[in-house]
Amino acid sequence: MSELSDQMTFMDRIKNIIYMLYFDFWFQTFDVKKWNQFYSEVLGKPTTIYETMGKADFWLIRTYWDLEFPRPLLPNFDFVGGLHCRPAKPLPKEMEEFVQSSGENGIVVFSLGSMVSNMPEEKANVIAFALAQIPQKVIWRYQGKKPDKLGPNTQIYNWIPQNDLLGHPKTKAFITHGGTNGIYEGIYHGIPMVGIPLFADQADNIAHVKAKGAAIRLEYRTLTSADLLKALRMVINDPLYKENAMKLSRIHHDQPVKPLDRAVFWIEFVMRHKGAKHLRVAAHDLSWFQYYSLDVLGFLLACGATVMFIVTKCCLFCFKMFFKTGKKKKRE
Repeated sequence: MSELSDQMTFMDRIKNIIYMLYFDFWFQTFDVKKWNQFYSEVLGKPTTIYETMGKADFWLIRTYWDLEFPRPLLPNFDFVGGLHCRPAKPLPKEMEEFVQSSGENGIVVFSLGSMVSNMPEEKANVIAFALAQIPQKVIWRYQGKKPDKLGPNTQIYNWIPQNDLLGHPKTKAFITHGGTNGIYEGIYHGIPMVGIPLFADQADNIAHVKAKGAAIRLEYRTLTSADLLKALRMVINDPLYKENAMKLSRIHHDQPVKPLDRAVFWIEFVMRHKGAKHLRVAAHDLSWFQYYSLDVLGFLLACGATVMFIVTKCCLFCFKMFFKTGKKKKRE
């Protein structure tokens, strides 16, 4: 969520530390109580988010090492990113005709996801004006009022078969909000992207694809027609973006077991064995002071203080005895 890669500069590392401290403070202060109440209501008994998550026997993560950066993980974690992806199916007749009319220029697929239904008219016109200036045809998933500056090369749809469009041989670029499903459909089919993240994990997803050299990121709030036009021209005309996207795609496809099959296996594994306690780390059962070894630290400090106290007392006693002996000799 920090939007950083595994190659951080000194300032990036400072930013990373500040972000983690801020995120932890914010979550502990404002979010934990809400989540604890939610989990308690759902389960019908008092509990906490940490207690509930700690009881999980296995975790299926919606990403994979094609997108992720290397890091150590526990044995009850497995990455199944792209489990929903599949080869492209034929497009609806009308849409296929529009795609074929693009000729050698190809098409651009544009979707900001199902969560965006009411885009400001001004912002829609900014986007539409940029799209109208590229030679490619554009298929735009959009549910608002038709922009006044919409070009003849752009078709608007309430819904699009996104996976099938991204798998079409004429698709040149994908404008996305950075949702995990869309990102992995783009990776699966090897399509370079222009990312316009809106909220949640989208910015981090785009940051990962950008670090892999297969995407350009733009900011929604400050987006201009010139910015979008420049980004589209770069990902379409610079062959490096396509090469990097295809590299990610090859890595994604080069797995011994498909993500969906792996997910099914682990779910059935947990069901067969009534859990996976042998993969679950015992740290989840420790109290907070045991987890941070505060009891051990306290014991060692107490031992050290005791030793220092005894040594100090012994030194004082020896010094006292030596002082008394020396004084006695002087008197004699």
